[in-house]
Amino acid sequence: SIQGTVEALLPKASRCISYNMPAFRDERVFFYFAAFKRHIGIFPPVKRHTSLILELAPHRGPKGNLSFPLNRPLPLDLIGRVAVALHVERARR
Repeated sequence: SIQGTVEALLPKASRCISYNMPAFRDERVFFYFAAFKRHIGIFPPVKRHTSLILELAPHRGPKGNLSFPLNRPLPLDLIGRVAVALHVERARR
């Protein structure tokens, strides 16, 4: 699961709800995800990890948010790396 993956990689992060979506926070919210009719969305976009951004290109929408179709296996390892990258980006602010 997405929650289990994020909790395993970032044990100090806690679950919360923000903007009516499941999210994770560590002082501030850094990772959101939501299920839609045909995909899982991950928010906000990764902005500072160049190699990860390139790897995510096939999943990025016009605003940079990620979309993973429900008819394919969920790449939990990739989503976990996104969560860690977003945690680092938010901690630097």
